[in-house]
Amino acid sequence: MTVRTLLRAGHVISMDPDIGDLPRGDVLIEDGRIVAVQPEINADAEVLDMTGRIVIPGFVDTHRHTWEASIRGVAPDATLDDYFVDILDTFAPLYTPQDVYAANLAGALECLNAGITTLVDWSHINNTPEHPDAAIRALAETGIRAQYAYGSANTSLADYWFESKIAIPGDDVRRIRGTYFASDDSLLTMALATRGPGFCVNDVVTAEWGLARELDIPITLHAGMGRLAGRFGMVKQLHDLGLLGADTTYIHCCYFSEEEWRMVADSGGTVSIAPQVETQMGHGWPPVMKAIEHGLRPSLSIDVVTTVPGDMFTQIRAAFGAERARVNAECWQADVPVPDTMLTARRMLEIATVNGAHVAGLEDRTGSLTPGKRADVVAIDATALNVAPVHDAAAAVTLSADVSNVDTVIVDGVIRKRDGKLTADVDRARRLVEESRDRLLAAKAAR
Repeated sequence: MTVRTLLRAGHVISMDPDIGDLPRGDVLIEDGRIVAVQPEINADAEVLDMTGRIVIPGFVDTHRHTWEASIRGVAPDATLDDYFVDILDTFAPLYTPQDVYAANLAGALECLNAGITTLVDWSHINNTPEHPDAAIRALAETGIRAQYAYGSANTSLADYWFESKIAIPGDDVRRIRGTYFASDDSLLTMALATRGPGFCVNDVVTAEWGLARELDIPITLHAGMGRLAGRFGMVKQLHDLGLLGADTTYIHCCYFSEEEWRMVADSGGTVSIAPQVETQMGHGWPPVMKAIEHGLRPSLSIDVVTTVPGDMFTQIRAAFGAERARVNAECWQADVPVPDTMLTARRMLEIATVNGAHVAGLEDRTGSLTPGKRADVVAIDATALNVAPVHDAAAAVTLSADVSNVDTVIVDGVIRKRDGKLTADVDRARRLVEESRDRLLAAKAAR
């Protein structure tokens, strides 16, 4: 039986240049797919009244260590150097599959609650073969669209992050690929979360890139950030190894040389920027404009809730404020006008939606309200006092709204949040993640 949902009379920001914005528009969803976006649609469907709502594509988070939801806020003042010791060398070795399940369940629901409909789960917590199974099971239960990025174990900082000679286990990656991701057209897809040159010896780097390409899955890695990877020249090393390609996403990129930016662009690589983490933890200035200047389409990501909030509104404003502050300061010092290329509030919405879908390799199915794409849709309550009155709908979303204004969330045509409340069992998820927190803290105290 055909299932139809009609979003009626919202202010639609489609992020599709052919459709544009509709100050009063309808969106018709049929069997999980957007079939029409028009000023007015008559159809036999369940009608959701979007009056007073701004209707947008769902946000796309292109890099989050979702397993860390159990230890949210445990390192509020951490630098990147602190993070490696306090999280990867302290808490990560203690994680059981049960902890991973609880964190991924709560973390993915957190995403949906905040209007993030697509998540790249950068899962470097695969201490046993049961760990990835638990992570994937939790993602599947929430109904989020996710790219599960299989990462290394984290049982020893020395073993896994300092010229590591330990490769991600190919047999288990193949098992996960065959068991859960036989099709690349499902709600959940797969990537390889690799550490890259500087963190690993060249033989490991080459082996992991080869594994990803054998399995035809994309690659995602942290590169060019802080006192660690900022000095590695990782992109140049990958170039010298003959490994650059359009299948690779580079995260942070704060300390790329001009040559490395050209290499990324020329190879067709993509970029994920986590601006709140980068400014707060010492990775470097978020290079949003640098990426744009090199013809790239940067996306945004949350990274770690151990230290920063887990919503896209925070990331949008961190990127917007940091980049404009940097450019304003440089122009002041040079006594020249600010350039016409300054970031705009509207462009930030593009970066958080359709650019994110592009970076996750999912632009053919999400990122804009385009007929034919899957129905990943978010409605923002524009009648709330922190949003109303609306003069510029895109700016209302990027600069005024917050998680409390996320009224409706639809993923693949299924309503996951209605009238401001998740449809999932939130109490269970909170109980499980709190139990995980308590178990991890007890294990840490017993070491």
